Amino acid sequence: MYKKFHFIFILLFSFFQLTAQQKLSSEASVSVVTCGPGTDLYSAFGHSAFRVYDPLLKLDKIYNYGTFDFNKPNFYLNFAKGKLTYQLSTTRYGYFLQQFNYENRWVKIQKLALNEVDVQAVYDFLENNAKPENSSYQYDFFYDNCSTKIEEVIKAVLKEKVTFNNNHIIDHKSHRDLIADYTAEKFKWGKFGIDLALGSVIDRPATTAEFKFLPDYIYLGFNNATINFDGKNIPLVKANNTVLNEVTQPIPFSVTQPFIVFLVIALFFIFKTYQNYKSNKRTKWVDFSIYFITGLIGVVVLLLWFATSHTATYRNFNFLWAFAPNLVVAFFMFKETLPKWLENYNKLLLVLLAIQAILWVLKIQVFNLAIIPIMAMLFVRYSFLILKQKKV
Repeated sequence: MYKKFHFIFILLFSFFQLTAQQKLSSEASVSVVTCGPGTDLYSAFGHSAFRVYDPLLKLDKIYNYGTFDFNKPNFYLNFAKGKLTYQLSTTRYGYFLQQFNYENRWVKIQKLALNEVDVQAVYDFLENNAKPENSSYQYDFFYDNCSTKIEEVIKAVLKEKVTFNNNHIIDHKSHRDLIADYTAEKFKWGKFGIDLALGSVIDRPATTAEFKFLPDYIYLGFNNATINFDGKNIPLVKANNTVLNEVTQPIPFSVTQPFIVFLVIALFFIFKTYQNYKSNKRTKWVDFSIYFITGLIGVVVLLLWFATSHTATYRNFNFLWAFAPNLVVAFFMFKETLPKWLENYNKLLLVLLAIQAILWVLKIQVFNLAIIPIMAMLFVRYSFLILKQKKV
């Protein structure tokens, strides 16, 4: 009997100890951690996280909304379909800093001007959110990511006490412009892929609140936010500190960047078209390659538009030059005599190219500059095929 009561006492004591450990000391603080871009495309936009530090309890913890599990079932299929699940994970601040130091990425800390009650409330929220049953959320690159979660959490905990003033954002940019700020120089192929995959929905002007899918703008947003204490608004950020500096390196020029690669390809096919025009012949493999590749790209564009949950792939007018039916038409190009309907079909393709140019000029959708050589090549080849059929 004594042993039984002794065992229950130990369980109760352990429970109260665990509960007591959740109570932070008066020295505890909450900080926003902002990290610079990395060398890979997925890290090109930087990173945001929370830090909870309590020197008396020797607690120094990072709360990271930017983690995902490659080993989850159907990970790549769900990623392609736009149904990627991210989690809030935790790690030691020292380990977190080691990782970003290894990756040569700058790290800035914004210590928030929270009182003891507010620090405890944020900590409790994050601890509860980090539980396995609560940690997952449906990721969206523009509207629900590691950066947007930072402001969302502070608003959820502090409610009307905190005010985020976005009037420091005076630029007028679209989501595509904001992406280009981080990819145009260092990730030219990544930017080409993004411009190809994402539709006209990202070309409308972004609101000042929508800038905050990027960690840099969360950093600026917190610097310009206020918190109310006893009826008085004071800056939400008490102290700024740069804990890691990036060693900047020059970006080497590459001849394999998209515009140069596609320019060389386009000039080759235009030269082949010129040869065909002079000899009054048609190189079948050239036509098959052009129609098959553009058709294949067009199918992918339409699948991203209609068959996924990605919010940014809608209304993608890249289908005008990458016309999906070309995938079928390509096999007719092996015929010695082209079908009569193909002349009108190619006229339609020229009209689609003209429509795309108009949409570009009007900035309804801004396309990647690397498709200019492609469009020129398609215009020349389609025109040649129309003229050739007229001669028959």
